[in-house]
Amino acid sequence: MLVIFHPDATSAEIDAVTERITATGAGAQRVVGAEQTVIGVIDADRDHIASLELDADPGVDRVVAVSSPYKLAHKHRHGDQPHPVEIAGVAFGGIAADFRLILGPCAVESRDQTLTAARACADAGADLLRGGAFKPRTSPYAFQGLGLEGLKILAEAREETGLPVVTELTDLRDVEQVVEYADCIQVGARNMQHFPLLTELGRAGLPVLLKRGMGASIDDFLLAAEYILTEGNPNVVLCERGIHAKATPARSCLDLAAVTVLKEHTHLPVIVDPSHAAGRRALVEPLALAAAACGADGLIVECHPDPRTARCDGPQAITLDALPQFAARVRAVAQVATPA
Repeated sequence: MLVIFHPDATSAEIDAVTERITATGAGAQRVVGAEQTVIGVIDADRDHIASLELDADPGVDRVVAVSSPYKLAHKHRHGDQPHPVEIAGVAFGGIAADFRLILGPCAVESRDQTLTAARACADAGADLLRGGAFKPRTSPYAFQGLGLEGLKILAEAREETGLPVVTELTDLRDVEQVVEYADCIQVGARNMQHFPLLTELGRAGLPVLLKRGMGASIDDFLLAAEYILTEGNPNVVLCERGIHAKATPARSCLDLAAVTVLKEHTHLPVIVDPSHAAGRRALVEPLALAAAACGADGLIVECHPDPRTARCDGPQAITLDALPQFAARVRAVAQVATPA
């Protein structure tokens, strides 16, 4: 972090700022230029320094951050190269990884519904099967999932189709159950900053699919990933799923610029959830194609044997008969968009 002073800043003003910095335990390296003085803040607690609001001190022109708040998630620590994350042998991201598709129902509603969907997903070329056994819902009266029974149904679907399972964890009390049955644990948008949950998932060791919060900045998102990484779990897949915006006809505003920005800053794979951003079936494929075109490493998309009877997010679920063509089209776009 650099503290840059006005050209007419006095020695007393510069000394006062220096004392405030060193009082936090950080170092303060002063560089006196021809026109301006600059203090380099060394070995600092970023949050503590930021709380000082030094840019409001007399004589200070501006404060400039020169290092990233997230250390392990930053691309510079990995030779400025993307690194793949493997989920049960399926690689996401990296330099030459294939475009990946995670398909399946929003929620596990029954054995028949889930197995029917899983078979269709496998036939369409899915790489992983998604399905929620635990569902965080806005209303306490809405369907909350089948819990342990749902996890067992997902395990049966994996046994039959060979597709690894991605399922959401919503409660610390369910960590052991989900770890036993899942191949990858999803953290939904509402739990992106549930820091005890993120810490526990870092210790659990399974790959984590982390969704961006609906009001989270890119720094917020990557710092959430940092919680998992700092516990020794390097296997995090980031997922852009749309952010709150009033001026959008969709359920959420799908921030595809975030895909590009994330790839500039982190080595972690980045996928997109067009289903939750769209909220309407007709919008899912166009958004999916756009995500593939902008360089995402894959998609997570909802489907259902009969969306009209779905207990969760039926209006945005793709019908099973549409899956093969959907998969073929998005993969074709992804292949065109991949650098030679």
